[in-house]
Amino acid sequence: MIDTTLDAGFTNVLMMIREVGKTMLRPAGLEADRSGSPIPEDHPMFVAFNRTGLSFGAVGTGKHSSGDGPSRVNRAAILAAEEMAYWDQGACMSLPGPGLGAPPIRILGTEDQKQRFLVDPFADKSKPAWGAYATTEAAAGSDVARIRTTARKEGDHYILDGDKMFITNGARASWVVVFATVDPEAGRAGQRAFVVEKGTPGFTLGRIEKKMGLTASETATLFFENCRVHEDNILGSKNGKGSDKAGFKAAMSTFDITRPMVAAMAVGIGRCAWERAAEIARDAFGDKPSNPLEQKMLERLAFARRRLDAARMLCWRAAWKMDHRENNTVEASMAKVYAPPAALLTTQLAMDVCGLAGVRNDLLVEKCFRDVKVFDIFEGTGEVQRIVLARRLFGYPRTH
Repeated sequence: MIDTTLDAGFTNVLMMIREVGKTMLRPAGLEADRSGSPIPEDHPMFVAFNRTGLSFGAVGTGKHSSGDGPSRVNRAAILAAEEMAYWDQGACMSLPGPGLGAPPIRILGTEDQKQRFLVDPFADKSKPAWGAYATTEAAAGSDVARIRTTARKEGDHYILDGDKMFITNGARASWVVVFATVDPEAGRAGQRAFVVEKGTPGFTLGRIEKKMGLTASETATLFFENCRVHEDNILGSKNGKGSDKAGFKAAMSTFDITRPMVAAMAVGIGRCAWERAAEIARDAFGDKPSNPLEQKMLERLAFARRRLDAARMLCWRAAWKMDHRENNTVEASMAKVYAPPAALLTTQLAMDVCGLAGVRNDLLVEKCFRDVKVFDIFEGTGEVQRIVLARRLFGYPRTH
């Protein structure tokens, strides 16, 4: 049986998240959606959020309790991810913190690197700071083995050349974890993870993307041209944790951690749309549907709710395995392959329930529909998750 119970302390945190979502995330997300631009760095919400004392940089990073028994930190992260996405996932993704850059640093970083990148930049709560994670390239999305950004050794530095795209908080980040290859012919074995700090010569910003959904979140293109990174900023090279495949393994470990969280975010957006649709249906149909069409609509709503509940349980199972120090690659992929389509189906149904009013942005349903689509794409597309499951469950060989 999966234990999803949490202590009273986290229950209080969850209640605080709901208050933050209601008073900060949703208003800021709607404001950004209507303006068509990400929430700016100087938005007062960021300082106000820091003052709440909430921090999600250390949650959901694969971290376990210090004792021999299981922790509950990843299960707590799943619940937090769903709740925050319910209010506004774009605004949530824009919040200060190390973001997706935290897991590889925690997995491969030295104590000095953890201090420099996960503690020091975020110590001053009056000055919001961000970290970022950069793997995606034009020809390397879900298949990170195709990364073409290069890193060549030159004395005590590495010279990075290449570009990254669709990087969350990439323009405002104090540092970015960048995956590059030291030997393109070596494939996965040639990959390494570097922490590139803002202001490093050769590290420049490209464009900020205009997106269909998640408008509140900044998504950037980053360029690296003769970018000199000191060897002290390579992860896993000097602390006994490195190996020929340290960079690739760090990327994959990060995905095992984040994919259940991304799936839970999709569930949160789907829940938001479902609750709005159910409210409208109750107002329209009353206590009892009066004709077969209304009955059919309620049956479709019930079906969507079942799928969301099933998706939530898949997320919990993946987090439970990580909390128990068990490999969760299969469970993470199952959650990721199932939850986004379930949430998308729910938002589509909510649009149907609303009828012509569904295209109005003041009902939230239209926004949920736009926001949720990307969840079937980032952190590994649904097609890639099916390949992962085929390899893990049936031993299908790799094609390259």
